[in-house]
Amino acid sequence: MNAFQTLYNELISFLGISGWLQMFTSGDYSSLTTLDGFTNSLGPLIPFLLIIEIGRTLILKSFKGGVYKVNLYIYIFNSFIGRFISIAAVTFCIGLFEKYAPIKTTFTWYWMIYGYIVWELAHFVYHYLAHKVRLFWCLHSTHHAPNSMNLSVTYAHFFLEGPYADVIRTSICILLGVNPPLLFFIMFIDGTWGAFIHTGENILKDGRLGFMNRFVLTPSHHRVHHAKNPLYMDTNFCNLLNIWDRVFGTLRHEKDDLPIEYGITRQMNPHNFWDVYFGEITALVKDVYKAPGIKNKLMYIFMAPGWSHTGDHKTAKIVKEEFLKSQQSSSVVMQESQ
Repeated sequence: MNAFQTLYNELISFLGISGWLQMFTSGDYSSLTTLDGFTNSLGPLIPFLLIIEIGRTLILKSFKGGVYKVNLYIYIFNSFIGRFISIAAVTFCIGLFEKYAPIKTTFTWYWMIYGYIVWELAHFVYHYLAHKVRLFWCLHSTHHAPNSMNLSVTYAHFFLEGPYADVIRTSICILLGVNPPLLFFIMFIDGTWGAFIHTGENILKDGRLGFMNRFVLTPSHHRVHHAKNPLYMDTNFCNLLNIWDRVFGTLRHEKDDLPIEYGITRQMNPHNFWDVYFGEITALVKDVYKAPGIKNKLMYIFMAPGWSHTGDHKTAKIVKEEFLKSQQSSSVVMQESQ
């Protein structure tokens, strides 16, 4: 009975319907008039869209179980080993840094604007480091490993990535004076939008969302972020507001003449749980073991993915530069031949 109860609880948690079940059972819907009740009521949104997405592929007979299988395994694995770590990390950072904030904000609409701009900066910092420091890439690469885009990708994370991300984002926000209740509300918005932008082509063929593509990061932008095409690599690090991608020059729009190739550049099996989850960590351990000297071993850990002690670097920056040079050379050759 305990096993069935555990499975039931996990299903309810995944579907995000515990709040609705409680209201249906009690007949009391007054919680919908509160902020917590309203945010909890939106819990089923992303799982519902995921079910629609899978249902649509079944109807169109384009369903591929392997696309969702590994992401489901990751969700189950993480639910057992990492459930409370992020909550503890956020609470610790608030208690540690709140007293050092130079300003104090409140839960008002004008501080909400300030708070969200700060949050996006904090998210940019975490996300940028996740792509530029190999140790952090080992945690983040699990999310980039799927070779297609769908809503189940939002659940594909290494269990330590959430705590790492929350320590960076919470620390920056609290140090810059974002009020904790306001921060939690921003986290809710960010989490909902962050899941939505993983909507795949099965639901939104064109993920640009019309005029919104100019002002926010849309599913189209996030598809670009998940691409391994050289031109698209290491772009669109923000989550909702594209302000910091604009400031730091990492904003990249999807090009109609450059189809997205999802996944990571390392040769791997995207349908193998162990390779998706631990493959980058294994590769890092091998590189550190083989590297001569302490300095080179540390460089492998903290330099960008693709760095090599031999000088034969294959970092995203170098790969992109070589790609752009080849494109320019091709253009020159075509012009000369005309």
